[in-house]
Amino acid sequence: MANVTQLPVKGASAAHTEEGRNPGTKFDLGPVKDVRVNRSAVERRAATMGTRRTVKKEWQAAWLIHAIRTIDLTTLSGDDTPGTVKRLCAKARQPLRAELMKDLGIADMPLTTGAVCVYHSLVKTAVDALKGSGIPVAAVSTGFPSGLTPFPQKIEEIKASVKDGAAEIDIVISREQVLNGDWRALYDEVKAFREACGPAHMKAIIAMGELGTLKNIMRASLVCMQAGSDFIKTSTGKEPTNATIAGSLVMVRAIRQFHEQTGHKVGFKPAGGIRTTKQALEWLILMKEELGDEWLQPHLFRLGASALLNDIERQLEHYVYGRYASMQYQPLG
Repeated sequence: MANVTQLPVKGASAAHTEEGRNPGTKFDLGPVKDVRVNRSAVERRAATMGTRRTVKKEWQAAWLIHAIRTIDLTTLSGDDTPGTVKRLCAKARQPLRAELMKDLGIADMPLTTGAVCVYHSLVKTAVDALKGSGIPVAAVSTGFPSGLTPFPQKIEEIKASVKDGAAEIDIVISREQVLNGDWRALYDEVKAFREACGPAHMKAIIAMGELGTLKNIMRASLVCMQAGSDFIKTSTGKEPTNATIAGSLVMVRAIRQFHEQTGHKVGFKPAGGIRTTKQALEWLILMKEELGDEWLQPHLFRLGASALLNDIERQLEHYVYGRYASMQYQPLG
């Protein structure tokens, strides 16, 4: 089973240093206005993402084990309770059953998810449940998911989550600024959010499904990175259209352009509707082909998901035992 451990791994905590952060740049409208997106070419590339490359057998198992390390295990439901969050944190600490890990040949491998993502009111619960694990807590903020709460309230919400122990803050941008082409206002808003985050890493959710065009997606991504976003994130998971390969392709190429222009590395987080191993593999392939191996690591790539971990565990069980377990036997099923 040697190939199962093929992918080099950096711990999720590697992201949480000032050295690994995006300091941002001054606002520069030039690259934003110069954006050109060939929609037909993007859509052709996206359509073949899952067919041009495949991984099978032990190689697929290795990629799926690695994918677990990149998951922001998430619960953002109206009926969330402290019990729900504690259960989620236990799964983040032990994503796979000990018996399955032994049979995979990885019993001694330290394996956790990349983070746990919750609403602000449950940050303290998650921090306490994850104490000593090294797993960061991410809090959604700034009027998630609509981003329509008053600006001072957004700032206070960020500060409160950081005070409660959140190491990562997932902010949502004001979509109207993108739709109106008010790029300076978007920059100023996101920069203020970045300052309010203090030591916590900031992921900017651009809500790609509500921005209208691929060009707007790329422009919003560039402005958020100029303002100091450590990650850019596709969606809240609450929009009618969430993470898509086509929109993600535009975002990761914005990351590549920003890195080439500034030398700063920004992470990427697709979220919303990612439930199957096939989808997870498509995004891993996208990152490897577009940005390279470093962007496969948790400090630069996360998968925002809740049900995905169940499917990964079922696929790994099939690889080891030759059969699928019923979903009722999955801890988060």
